[in-house]
Amino acid sequence: MKNFEMFKNLKYDVPSGLVVFLVALPLCLGIALASGAPMFSGIIAGVVGGILVGAISGSPLGVSGPAAGLAVIVADSILELGTNAAGDFDMAVGFQAFLVAGVLAGIFQIILSIMRAGIIGYYFPSSVIKGMLAGIGITLILKQIPHAFGMDKNPEGDWKYFQVDDGSFFADITYSLSHFSVGAIIITVVSLVILILFQRPFIKQNAILKLIPGPLLAVAVAVLINELFFHTAPNLALTNEFINLGDKKLSNSHLVDIQSADKELPYFGLLTFPDWTILSNPRIYVIALTLAIVASLETLLSVAATDKMDPFKRSTPTNRELLAQGSGNIVSSLIGGLPITQVIVRSSTNIAAGGRTKMAAIVHGIFLTVFVLALPSVLNMIPLAVLAAVLLQVGYKLANVDLFKEMYKQGLSQFLPFVVTIVVIVFVNLLWGIIVGFVIAVFYILKRNFENGMHSKYIRSESALTIQLGEVVSFFNKGNLHKKFDELEENSNVIIDGSISKHLDSDIYDLLKDFNQNAKTRNINVEFKGFENHRNLDENSFLKNQ
Repeated sequence: MKNFEMFKNLKYDVPSGLVVFLVALPLCLGIALASGAPMFSGIIAGVVGGILVGAISGSPLGVSGPAAGLAVIVADSILELGTNAAGDFDMAVGFQAFLVAGVLAGIFQIILSIMRAGIIGYYFPSSVIKGMLAGIGITLILKQIPHAFGMDKNPEGDWKYFQVDDGSFFADITYSLSHFSVGAIIITVVSLVILILFQRPFIKQNAILKLIPGPLLAVAVAVLINELFFHTAPNLALTNEFINLGDKKLSNSHLVDIQSADKELPYFGLLTFPDWTILSNPRIYVIALTLAIVASLETLLSVAATDKMDPFKRSTPTNRELLAQGSGNIVSSLIGGLPITQVIVRSSTNIAAGGRTKMAAIVHGIFLTVFVLALPSVLNMIPLAVLAAVLLQVGYKLANVDLFKEMYKQGLSQFLPFVVTIVVIVFVNLLWGIIVGFVIAVFYILKRNFENGMHSKYIRSESALTIQLGEVVSFFNKGNLHKKFDELEENSNVIIDGSISKHLDSDIYDLLKDFNQNAKTRNINVEFKGFENHRNLDENSFLKNQ
């Protein structure tokens, strides 16, 4: 039935997969460059993440591939493993040794799956998850400004969001504002107009226009505009070139350019294989374990965030997701690919483009394979400015003003972890942002639970299951409640009793809201009682008896 559902939604998933592919391609190449690895290793990871992980995964909308959050770990590991006792560095040696760590990391992830460790993702507060999304959104916007203006000194996938050049922050943005390309700005503005218009109701109500994906139309129009520039105003046309500024050689790349990989880094061929002799080095196991932990954490957080954005409020089996990610990392590393995680940028792009099932992720992997191998000349016609416009829109959706207002209204215990997570992600990195935000959120939870806490009770009768919530229900109870909701049979009755509850975290309200919507698709009759005096009743109208 589920397989049939995948094919039934091809009219949504194929266009969405194409949009995700267009966004994923420069990210795959840039992350490989930032990782100090062969460029094609990023493409391999994208293909494996799309096709293999997409097929095994139970995530309906998640998209996997190389992650910028792992780039610094990869780069440091290749440098360490490729440096001999004399201090000489050989990138080929380091990368082949690192591939062994990738295989081992995949095995560790499968072990975590067998140990049922996937539930860890449910224990992250929604304020941190929303902060992670907003932080990524702001980072996306800032990182795309140079591409939008047509002048970027650093690769798309550089893990450092802000570089310090000549002692000043925001070097890329400042440089792009003074060395912009008029042609790139025109394409960016036209693309943004198309993207914004295609979000308007009059487009969605038109029988023909609603069938055309806005991002896909924007890409097509951008290619046509640039080709028109070549014939009518060559000084506005966007190309790929390098410019020399004194002793610096800067990349002035305006178009997708797969071939640029070999200009900067040694090329090892399409496939590179692990050097198993490194197994005698104890350090390889430490690197592998670090990769497995960080990649699993990023994946589980991405799963939680993606499920929250899913318009159908479906639930991803997290242990199966760890199995899929582990399998993908083993295969990717065996043939010369970068480590893989589920990535929120591509997943949120998939959702924004209208994807319905995991077939969109698989389709994006197929497009990567076909276009990169068979039609590189077509890809090389796509301006980076239009991809920047697509990501600017995605970034705004993740970090819009309404989200900040919503979190502020929920009080300091929600707003502070949210804001701190954003700030640390933007100015430091993703992992530290999550850690710091989580610590602050846990402080508030423990402070609340210190006063009074009680576990929820489950009382089953012949007619219904009654879930009696405790006096204080926090995100620590979220995993157990989530599991209980998933175990409910179709066509059943459930009563959620909040009569003795003194405090429910926002995470619990979100969980109840998602379950209430999901229950309708499973024909589960849900009754809420005892919530009449709860302070958030007006904000959560679904709690009122119907």
